[in-house]
Amino acid sequence: MSGIPEAIETARRFGIKIIPGVEISTIFSQRGSESEEPVHILAYYSSCGPSKYEELENFLANIRDGRFLRAKDMILKLNKLKLPLKWEHVAKIAGKGVAPGRLHVARAMVEAGHVENLKQAFARYLYDGGPAYSTGSEPLAEVAVQLIHRTGGLAVLAHPWALKNPAAIIRKLKDVGLHGLEVYRSDGKLVAYTDLADTYGLLKLGGSDYHGRGGHGESELGSVKLPVLVLNDFLKVARPIWCGAIKEILESYADEPSDSNLSHITRYGRGKMLKRNYPLNCGKGLVDECLSLWLTNEERQSAEFEAIKLKLSHVSINQGGLNVPIESV
Repeated sequence: MSGIPEAIETARRFGIKIIPGVEISTIFSQRGSESEEPVHILAYYSSCGPSKYEELENFLANIRDGRFLRAKDMILKLNKLKLPLKWEHVAKIAGKGVAPGRLHVARAMVEAGHVENLKQAFARYLYDGGPAYSTGSEPLAEVAVQLIHRTGGLAVLAHPWALKNPAAIIRKLKDVGLHGLEVYRSDGKLVAYTDLADTYGLLKLGGSDYHGRGGHGESELGSVKLPVLVLNDFLKVARPIWCGAIKEILESYADEPSDSNLSHITRYGRGKMLKRNYPLNCGKGLVDECLSLWLTNEERQSAEFEAIKLKLSHVSINQGGLNVPIESV
């Protein structure tokens, strides 16, 4: 999620609203069965991000660490298939410090001349269960959904049509707190998954699943047209959850006004705040600016957030050796 602050700052210049999120690769294991199935869970957060940022980041870091081992295993399998590829080549494509994924391996295959394009690399070798496919250290899907809940996000099942047994997975994930599933694609709404969403009382969403792979097998950005009513239904469920996360972040700072807790407040809005006429360490201006970025007028004026602002009025922000009371602005 390291690119989100830059995305939000850039989007503001173009009048675009960014909903911070992440797609998490997980594994679903049916009880009593030895078979496992890859499942992708989407997490949607408020403009301030997850309420327990470190917990989510540590969770994602474990997955990224596993991706290094996974990529090396894919390279090993390709070499055994008489398609020589070097780790250094894949790592260079991924970039310094970036956990390599299948896309980076596919690009290395194209550059090495083993396949004509990225689509061919996936269709022949890297698809789920393919001859060069490998799993990493993916968590269980249920664990990911529960984590998203704890960190103030909405959990949504991505592209259920790619699953072998979607009904069983949806039923299980609903029991642990799944909020919705994708039913809209670039080629239209899938009735079967709409019915599943209705059966389990889940939100109906959709997305392009654009990953920059290229070729005819990937939908373009903006190719999925979500009805306005779908977005409204999503926000009706999301806003109270996001307000709860924002409240938790602000109360954590009020209880413990540390630099770490302050960074949770400013993580996704720091650039805009620094452009204001008041310095960042002027508390009330900072809190009001945050709330104006994150909440609607009605939400800001609620008794809960008025109480939080009152509580913060007795807290000083320490920055650069200066203690500045929140009420000083």
